[in-house]
Amino acid sequence: MRGDIADIALAGTLFAPHYACPMTRSCVVPSTPVRERADDGSPLISELLYGEAFEVLDLNGEWAWGYCAADHYVGYVHQDALAAARDAEWRVAVPTAPTSLGGSIFMGSPIDGTVDGDRIETPLGAIALSDLTPGQAPADPVEVAERLLGRPYLLGGRTAMGIDCSGLVQLAYSMAGISLQRDSDLQAATAGVPLAAGEAPRRGDLAFFPGHVGMMIDGENMIHATAHSGNVTIEPLADVEARTETATVRRP
Repeated sequence: MRGDIADIALAGTLFAPHYACPMTRSCVVPSTPVRERADDGSPLISELLYGEAFEVLDLNGEWAWGYCAADHYVGYVHQDALAAARDAEWRVAVPTAPTSLGGSIFMGSPIDGTVDGDRIETPLGAIALSDLTPGQAPADPVEVAERLLGRPYLLGGRTAMGIDCSGLVQLAYSMAGISLQRDSDLQAATAGVPLAAGEAPRRGDLAFFPGHVGMMIDGENMIHATAHSGNVTIEPLADVEARTETATVRRP
């Protein structure tokens, strides 16, 4: 909700001067910023990927206000990045999938289109089927995260051009068919269960620190997107704990 308007689903729970029925739209560009305010100088709080749905609650000038359908993350996106919602049967499985028109579409993007031999025709150009995976095909989240090793850190980012810690974890687990919240504090509050006392971490467990999250690749090492190194990297859990504090580990 916002001070002047709220999703109709909140009627009877929270008061607002006006309620709106969300209009489902899909992102039609490779990615578009989700911002805190209707201003290009406002902080980047997340990104909407090509094909992902956005629930629009208000339109004002060039901006649409609402929430990302996958995780209900609220913010503003440019109206011209949205169009009528489309169903998708595929997802991009590689960090960047080149298109026949010279652009790229990012990992995790839902893809619809017409299959033509070894490629699929989309509004942004043809994409090789080898760069895609069926939309419901589960993946190993650690292996997904490892495809992004070395990619730059970007607070609010969710793509191979820049990604933050919780964005990496959310993306990797979404490819495995598991939905997580957008921010690390929300993930820490809702993702799975804490390990029992004395239980060793294992592959795929999530290690939480204040304002940060990483994913264990084995019992000792974690992969994470971190401002400390400026990219997606693998480090011993003990090294990260030494410069922050002891991790709280949860098993999704």
